[in-house]
Amino acid sequence: MYAVIKTGGKQYKVAEGDVLKVEKLNAEVESTVELTDVLMIGGDGTLKIGTPKIDGASVSAEILSQGKGPKVINFKYKPKKATRRKKGHRQFYTEIKIVAIKA
Repeated sequence: MYAVIKTGGKQYKVAEGDVLKVEKLNAEVESTVELTDVLMIGGDGTLKIGTPKIDGASVSAEILSQGKGPKVINFKYKPKKATRRKKGHRQFYTEIKIVAIKA
């Protein structure tokens, strides 16, 4: 069984046991969080599509770690001018493991 969930403005296709990095969730490490924005549930020859969400459906996930991603450099440069601008950014993330999908 798999599900399509929405968190942090992005959509992810997940199944039980999957480990993925999503945008930062406000919860403690080794705690369980319920993701209720379930857009679709499929598997076993059945398909359930929400409009836009499925009522009563949720995905349980265990938080494995919190961290920061790799540095992304934004460098703007205009030739033959004295214009240079360099900015860096590291995005916070939460690593989760999908425990159960409830339809």
